[in-house]
Amino acid sequence: MRLRVQPTGPLAGAVRVPGDKSVSHRAAILSAIADGRARIEGFLECDDCLRTAEALRQLGVYIEPVASETLEVHGVTLDGLQEPAEPLEMGNSGTGMRLMMGLVAGRPMTVTLTGDESLSKRPMDRIKTPLELMGARVEGQGDRCTPPVTVRGGDLGGIRYETPMASAQVKSAVLLAGLSATGETTVVEPSASRDHTERMLRAMGADIEVDGLAITLRPGRTLQPQSIRVPGDFSSAAFFLVAALLVPGSEVVLQGTLLNPTRTGLLEALGEMGAAIRIGNESEEGGEPVGDVHARTSALSAGEFGGELIPRMIDEIPILAVAATRAEGTTIIRDADELRVKESDRLAATAEVLGAMGAEISEREDGLEITGPTELQGATVDSRGDHRVAMSAAVAALIAEGETVIEGAECIRTSYPQFARHLQELGAEGVEEEE
Repeated sequence: MRLRVQPTGPLAGAVRVPGDKSVSHRAAILSAIADGRARIEGFLECDDCLRTAEALRQLGVYIEPVASETLEVHGVTLDGLQEPAEPLEMGNSGTGMRLMMGLVAGRPMTVTLTGDESLSKRPMDRIKTPLELMGARVEGQGDRCTPPVTVRGGDLGGIRYETPMASAQVKSAVLLAGLSATGETTVVEPSASRDHTERMLRAMGADIEVDGLAITLRPGRTLQPQSIRVPGDFSSAAFFLVAALLVPGSEVVLQGTLLNPTRTGLLEALGEMGAAIRIGNESEEGGEPVGDVHARTSALSAGEFGGELIPRMIDEIPILAVAATRAEGTTIIRDADELRVKESDRLAATAEVLGAMGAEISEREDGLEITGPTELQGATVDSRGDHRVAMSAAVAALIAEGETVIEGAECIRTSYPQFARHLQELGAEGVEEEE
């Protein structure tokens, strides 16, 4: 699929982005191993999250779609999980694969997990290492343990594991395995990563303690089902947020958006750059802070971003780079080498796409350097099968001169199937999907 985008006039209005992808994955998994029935509203019906739901069905969990973006999950507890007859096909979902590896590692079963061509290139060694320290056997392809991956689980012991880098996926996989281990499991991170797993485990009655950067889980308690309302995905809202800042005369409200502080590093970065952003209507849903994000066109200045801020905006760095093309001065993004092993080499892909559109952008070993402001030009660009690169290119195209054609835009469906329609509803009339 191609996405054709013409430059637009002012964007205006309010939009509620789909449910948060990270929370949707975790809500399905933890509800599946709770003792009883749970209702999940606002579940993100994208390919990644639907793959996780289907994998849980293969493990013997009854999951029923009861309305649009609403699932009813009949939890079977950990002991009720069954060995699947076929491999778990995780599509393009790195989060789904890593969390499911942690879940099945604790059970006395052998499970193979596979993925599409892109996922089959992504390393799983950071999951393999702690799971094997706990007693599981994990076999993948090559030195980096790429999929297909086979996990032989059961008889785990709790460990204290210090992660080499902040990663919510690694932390969550270890905690999920720890639910089945003998003895307590502690994960220590070098800096804070998103904490949805800890919040949800606590809400469902797990014995979990957070002490700074150390999270300790003591197994033994049966999880209790909770009705969960998944808040709007901040990572999806980020595209409209930046579009509002860059398109002249725009003012946009992003309603019911997740505002978990482990996810909102982009708000801090844009604030430092001079963005006119305010938060209203703050509340809490399912233990997560939410609110409405108001953004309007702003004159931006360059900034330098790295360190502990990066894990809190790791998925938003491509769209931050788009903002930096219109900021006065040179923006430096560092400590983001994790982006080399996402759906694409996200640093290289972002530099390639924005460079093709006329941006003054270069790669660093661990980040990007962007000098602005520059006037972007429409171009034909390749998403490299990466949904965040594709959507970032679409936002850049809104302020470029001439038409931009984004090849491989079907990848957007993995996280935000309504993306083009929501752009149109805010006033971007020159957005057209083309099969």
